[in-house]
Amino acid sequence: MTAAAETLTPPAGKKPRKPRSRQRVDDLPVRIGGMEYARTASTPSRLLGFDQALIWVCVALLAWGLVMVYSASIALPDNPRFERYSPNHFAMRHAFWILLSFVAALITFQVRMDWWEKMAPWLFVVSLALLIAVLIPHIGNMVNGARRWISLGPISFQPSELAKIAVLLYAADYMVRKMDVKERFFRAVLPMGVAVGVVGLLLLAQPDMGAFMVIAVIAMGILFLGGVNARMFFLIAFVLVGIFAAMIWASPWRRERIFAYLDPWSEEHALGKGYQLSHALIAIGRGEVFGVGLGGSVEKLHWLPEAHTDFLTAIIGEEFGLVGLVCVIFLFMWLTRRIMVIGRQAIALDRVFSGLVAQGIGLWLGFQAFINIGVNLGALPTKG
Repeated sequence: MTAAAETLTPPAGKKPRKPRSRQRVDDLPVRIGGMEYARTASTPSRLLGFDQALIWVCVALLAWGLVMVYSASIALPDNPRFERYSPNHFAMRHAFWILLSFVAALITFQVRMDWWEKMAPWLFVVSLALLIAVLIPHIGNMVNGARRWISLGPISFQPSELAKIAVLLYAADYMVRKMDVKERFFRAVLPMGVAVGVVGLLLLAQPDMGAFMVIAVIAMGILFLGGVNARMFFLIAFVLVGIFAAMIWASPWRRERIFAYLDPWSEEHALGKGYQLSHALIAIGRGEVFGVGLGGSVEKLHWLPEAHTDFLTAIIGEEFGLVGLVCVIFLFMWLTRRIMVIGRQAIALDRVFSGLVAQGIGLWLGFQAFINIGVNLGALPTKG
């Protein structure tokens, strides 16, 4: 036997090595659960995993939010409006919803994505029925002039939140079904536009323009990511911007909010429509760079309305300063980017519906965080 032959002969008791097959150029490496895979026929289609870093960022935001809700609401019982509540009422309620959401997440994680794809149209119909039901007296509850809540015993929920996820699933399923006609406006885009328009009319009847804006952004984003012609996309975006501008101009109280946003310190607005914004800016200004310390906020002592809900970011700015605000913004930016990357990886594994759903959720969380933080910082006018 020659020396060359000996190098090819395996030692006794060992199986010969199989030569490694060259990876195809078009195989896209994909990371799932911290491990890297290639999109090949040998990759199991049932392979699932979860991103541990994503989970920990979510846990950090939830924990920080719970602490801040407690800090911002602990003094509310001093107000006659909240005198029947205990100091930890809102924190306990928030913790209950986090626990309920955790259980719902565990259940959702066990459901296959093909079931969600199959049920997407029916969930959309259910969300429409709930949006209609909330407008019916004695079913929908009115709070601060808006009829947005339905009570189920001791808890209440907003059908608009269910509508967001229902429209997201429906839009993703719709784009998967319309892949072959996505270049044609009337067959691909117009039916989805009509569906979003119906949801928008029901939301404006509550009224809830903010939820309508979020749903419109989700639907438009999924259409764009699904491959709709760019010219059609920008045409629809231009039309939507015009519609929202017309709605603001036609509504006197929305116009007043815009004027108050432009000049919140004027004598006319400081004690009226600009009151919340001016006190939110005072809170952030008091925080300076490092904040006044956890629990040290003054604005939460009945100066800033809704400090424990819509304007919690201002309290974070007061108690943790610029450093705290930058940390919150960074966490939401990282969360949004990571979700979008996961969606792109799902599409690389030929799971188009799953990928569009993930990217739609990324758009949803990112846009809603952008709106809320922007309003608290005075970069955007208050919605409603």
